[in-house]
Amino acid sequence: MTVPQRVLDLMHSPGIYFCDDPEMEAAQKEQLNLLYDFNATRPGDPKRREIGERLFAEYGEGVYLEPPVHANWGCSTHFGAHSYANFNLTLVDDGEIFIGEYTMIGPNVTLVTTGHPIRPDLRERVAQFSEPIHIGRNVWIGANVTVLPGVTIGDNAVIGACSLVTKDVPANSVAVGAPARVIREINEHDREYYWRDRRIPDDI
Repeated sequence: MTVPQRVLDLMHSPGIYFCDDPEMEAAQKEQLNLLYDFNATRPGDPKRREIGERLFAEYGEGVYLEPPVHANWGCSTHFGAHSYANFNLTLVDDGEIFIGEYTMIGPNVTLVTTGHPIRPDLRERVAQFSEPIHIGRNVWIGANVTVLPGVTIGDNAVIGACSLVTKDVPANSVAVGAPARVIREINEHDREYYWRDRRIPDDI
């Protein structure tokens, strides 16, 4: 990771900041070049891990990302060990994103840490704000989910496909919808059935 600490401090600090800083622009171009190289690697190419370790803030053991990955920066996203993301993961990661170990992310998921003021004159001056996203250990996020700034998703939670997550989701719960709402806790039924009425084999 080669982004200057001053730029990281600016992006990760609370409150409004302006993203027209020349040093910020130069650093982002360097990150986007790394992202291009990451997405251009062939399956099984060891360079993918090498680039991932330079591109992202953390790229744990056994991480696997299906290209293409889209990111504003990359350097603000932390991938815990053995986490996985399917095609078209989009990281609006001006603010920090923390993805826990063994978390699985479906295709076309968008994690958004950044917004812009409603006041029009501030948007003309490229004002923005960022709030971190925290995704716990062993979370499953279904296809086409969007997670908004400042959200925390607890360990083992499941987010149903096409959900819009605007508020925190507690650990060991299932949330679905737009906006996403917790519909139940993970329970004893889930120990016996993997999907609807389909029972988990006894020898697993």
